Amino acid sequence: MEFSSKLLERAVNEMSQLPGIGKRTALRLVLHMLRQPKDQTMALSEALQSMRSNVKFCKSCHNISDIELCEICSNPNRNETIVCVVEDIRDVMAIENTSSFKGLYHVLGGKISPMDGVGPHDLNIESLVSKVKQGIIKELIFALSSTMEGDTTNFYIYKQIQEYKIVTSTIARGISVGDELEYADEITLGRSIVNRIPFETSLKL
Repeated sequence: MEFSSKLLERAVNEMSQLPGIGKRTALRLVLHMLRQPKDQTMALSEALQSMRSNVKFCKSCHNISDIELCEICSNPNRNETIVCVVEDIRDVMAIENTSSFKGLYHVLGGKISPMDGVGPHDLNIESLVSKVKQGIIKELIFALSSTMEGDTTNFYIYKQIQEYKIVTSTIARGISVGDELEYADEITLGRSIVNRIPFETSLKL
């Protein structure tokens, strides 16, 4: 792809680094921004810079937040004895959109995947086990995607906290095997949370 401007080429190259964005789509987006009022483009640039510089991760659940303790963890109306274990913040958003869960979350930051070089120590598992040790949590809900990596991660965490005698459950298989939570419709996902099953039962399925 030939460019008449090095500045345009650089912008397209940077934009094409985003997931799902090829060079042609990147070019279309960049040209669109050039046609917009300058202040609108600058507002986007400033918003991205501010997010990158100032965004934080909740010190309790590892969700993205503007402050040290996210709004969910600091909400006194949430049930702190029930914690839903998810892969990333997109899953928190998906479950919150169902309005079916009133507990807290724990964001792992990924799944155990030896093929991708991701092991247990690369995830926020140790801090989850520490929470369980404190004795406040009564139930852990495993809400990872129904994939081999998700099931492996669930089982690893289960073995780590098994001695603490808390209830462990997993979302019902209204979510198809191999599906990611963020793509599930809200009704199906909400029912999967409400109709969760004991984790031990899922091991026999």
